[in-house]
Amino acid sequence: MAKAFVIDSNDTTSQQLDIVVYDRQYTPLIFNQEGTLVIPAESVYAVFEAKQSIDAGQIDYAAKKIVSVRALHRTSLPIPSANGVQPAKVPGHIIGGLLTFESEWTPAMGEPLKSALVAAQATAQLDIGCVAAHGIFYGGKDEVKFETSTRAATAFLLELIARLQAEATVPMIDIRAYAKFLKG
Repeated sequence: MAKAFVIDSNDTTSQQLDIVVYDRQYTPLIFNQEGTLVIPAESVYAVFEAKQSIDAGQIDYAAKKIVSVRALHRTSLPIPSANGVQPAKVPGHIIGGLLTFESEWTPAMGEPLKSALVAAQATAQLDIGCVAAHGIFYGGKDEVKFETSTRAATAFLLELIARLQAEATVPMIDIRAYAKFLKG
């Protein structure tokens, strides 16, 4: 598995990430240096940490990784189209979460998980996650929801796709903002 980092036009880099969902069509600028992917912040839809088992420490760890991406600067330019120039798109919310096979808690999708997710919100909200053997979790700042399922990975994938559809496309990247670091 390749290492992945997200960068911004201010030369700031995220922490290393396990999974990055990004747009290669509208933001094709991706660097692959000796097996390390470097992805511009404008192209990122979602980031996830992948671990064997979920516990409070892994939730906190994932929150710190997520905030390192959400804190990055993202550019956006007006969009030329057949109908004229459209206004620049406001960069959307970067979805963040945690994917695991198992849980350290009993019940796996119960109050201890909810408490850990609420506590992590002080760092960064985990929008969605999957504990493959038990179910999925999702929510916002005010509530956390659980869905138990023997098909948790499929349920997670469908929920993630629905969230990505709601985000539509990424903003148009300002390539020149990145090019400024190439000048002597």
